[in-house]
Amino acid sequence: MQDSGELAQRVEREIAASRATSPIPPGQSDSRGKPDPALVEAINQVFALFRLNYHNQYYAAFSDAEQLRQIKKLWLDSLKDVPPAQILQGAKLAIENSEYLPTLNRMHKCCEESLPALGLPAARAAYLEACNAGSPPELKHWSHPAVYWAGRDCGWQQLATAPEPQSWPLFNRHYQSRCATLLMGDEIPPIPEPPKNRLISKALEGDAALEQIQRLKADNDL
Repeated sequence: MQDSGELAQRVEREIAASRATSPIPPGQSDSRGKPDPALVEAINQVFALFRLNYHNQYYAAFSDAEQLRQIKKLWLDSLKDVPPAQILQGAKLAIENSEYLPTLNRMHKCCEESLPALGLPAARAAYLEACNAGSPPELKHWSHPAVYWAGRDCGWQQLATAPEPQSWPLFNRHYQSRCATLLMGDEIPPIPEPPKNRLISKALEGDAALEQIQRLKADNDL
């Protein structure tokens, strides 16, 4: 079995060969229209990892250099809104969970499923959390601010009343966008403070409940 150092060296060699034989055009770009080097590097690393782990399948699927270049271009364009770290983690997840070379559709799903490994709640768990936000949602103890903001982006009323086939895709789209913002190194705002009038209302509700308990105790000689 190869040690990690030897494997890392092999990956580096594969990446270098991948750059030399099949350059890919940009997906994300800067203000001058040039490629995002981190995204290009991530796609090259993904295909290098696929070559190492799916050797025979890889060469059967990508036997032609021009075909490989076009496939990389397609993947780069399709994954252009996914952070490089998430792309690499998605590729690792795909390799760990299947003996078969992943399709582009499967790669998208693996990227979405890779969020827990990157320190973010899984999308499905985040959706269920947002659906049970309560009112006001600012009073809830959120697992991560990204969940709150995705819920707000989606619309609390929408989450509370719309059928799942309608609300889940909408929430997932907003949640993936918020997570991408974080993984790109940008910040998202903290969860805002709840409205003061709602805090007063909650306090009054608590006082009323306490009074009711005291009355019940008195009525039953407790």
